[in-house]
Amino acid sequence: MNKNFWSLIKHFSEDEFKCPCCGRCDMNPGFVFMLDTLREILGTPLVITSGFRCAKHNREIGGKENSAHLKGLAADILCVNSAHRYELIKHALALGFRRIGIGKDFIHLDYDKEKPQGVIWVY
Repeated sequence: MNKNFWSLIKHFSEDEFKCPCCGRCDMNPGFVFMLDTLREILGTPLVITSGFRCAKHNREIGGKENSAHLKGLAADILCVNSAHRYELIKHALALGFRRIGIGKDFIHLDYDKEKPQGVIWVY
């Protein structure tokens, strides 16, 4: 699928996922469709705090060398309170997300099948 998949996404725009340093946005369409479905189920906006990252930006912010953000297979989502965190994680698991990171004010979701599956970690 090419970049035209964005016209099929209901709740997000490409701009929300662009790397802040270079504007590149090589997001995986299947991953974005999963996020769009999650947003539909939750019925509330999801604020993407980090989507695609180029290698330079990933290094600058201290991201892991093999971050799923580099492949367009990850997003960090603003999480405003514990109830929002619970609902987001509950529905993400039901949709098939198998890699979840929990930060103080965000949830990391990724779909990198080259990494261990069925894992949840805390930052």
